[in-house]
Amino acid sequence: MINTFDSKDYKRSRGAYIGQCTFEYFISLFVADAFLAKLLTNIGLRDSLIGIISSFVTLAFLFQLLSIVIANKIKSTKRVVIIFETVCNLLFFTLYTIPFMPFTTEVKTTIVILSVIFAYISKYLVASILFKWANGYVEPSKRGRYSAVKEMISLITGIVFTLSTGYIIDQYEALGNIKGGFIFISISILVLSICNFVSLLLIKDEKKEITNTNKPKAKDIIKNTLGNKNFVNITFALVLWDIARYLTIGFLGTFKTKELLLSVGAVQVINMVANLIRLSISLPFGKYSDKYSFASGLKLAYIIVAIGFLMIAFTTSKTWWFIILYTILFNVSLAGSNQNASNITYSYVKNEYFVHATAIKNSISGILGFGASLVGSKILSHIQANGNTFFGVPVYGQQVLGAISFVIMIVDILFIHFVIEKQKVMVQ
Repeated sequence: MINTFDSKDYKRSRGAYIGQCTFEYFISLFVADAFLAKLLTNIGLRDSLIGIISSFVTLAFLFQLLSIVIANKIKSTKRVVIIFETVCNLLFFTLYTIPFMPFTTEVKTTIVILSVIFAYISKYLVASILFKWANGYVEPSKRGRYSAVKEMISLITGIVFTLSTGYIIDQYEALGNIKGGFIFISISILVLSICNFVSLLLIKDEKKEITNTNKPKAKDIIKNTLGNKNFVNITFALVLWDIARYLTIGFLGTFKTKELLLSVGAVQVINMVANLIRLSISLPFGKYSDKYSFASGLKLAYIIVAIGFLMIAFTTSKTWWFIILYTILFNVSLAGSNQNASNITYSYVKNEYFVHATAIKNSISGILGFGASLVGSKILSHIQANGNTFFGVPVYGQQVLGAISFVIMIVDILFIHFVIEKQKVMVQ
């Protein structure tokens, strides 16, 4: 008997999904960390606001709740995903055209905020639908390894991509023509958006007949998500992770380029080294999760990132190299946290409620993650306003944020160990 997962359509879909994730990853690099910080600083935004904007992705997660409604009305999954993904990427393209607009800083700031918010809304409105659709062509027993290989390909190509683009931006800045660098980035995003579009076209469509009988009732959705204790527990663990990371990471882009005086090129070299190490860890991480559990893989990833946050707490202009250790640890942790945070839902929620559960989980995480970025902004502004002192102790605001994130992750690790790893796992 021929395994359906070995069919031509399934193989093509898995390959196309890997390509789509790679191109999407490249675009995400341009709207995060040093690239985004350089753009927003050029427009005239203050550090605390840059950190908040960098964390808007968490607020957009709230709109995943709408995917519950969309999922029940979709006839062609491919068509809907392509439309929203394309809108998202075009809005990211718009970001790097803002410096050329003949408006005041206030107006440009408003356009930035609206572009980022609506881009992420478009992206995450269909994120769980895209994941379930494309990942559905992967054999269940191989999801951990497939996720790892998918990530490895993104990282291998991403290393070359970040190193070369970082060098190009540094060259433009050295010539006093940073806006030329923004033009380069905007064109790159446009080309990558086209590649992303083609990749989605190559994934086998999922067409469904819409009837009243296959629409889950609201009470059944609630019963199998918020009424499912195991699901509530994994949501709590993932919420703690989002609070810890968005409290801190959105403010590290300016920390690297201002307080630590690192160039965009230097930041990308550090990221390259970190991604090389992450690359070597990805497949073992995937196999580890397949062998033990997604929860165990998640716990291991969180232990690693907790140490990373501790490095931030000790990073100063004199110990600037600690940021290298943090970057390595953070990226290595992503080899486990990214794939397991998505796959762990399969372990505790019935497949027919996967999209609903993912949307609810990410929405809650998004709200609280964004709230954490607001708190982080207040803490950072307060410390900077007091001459980089906290209770009379000379310290950068990012150090304090890193210390708080470290404590939160310790709580998260203990919760996974004593609660989630004891739960019964579903195989589906």
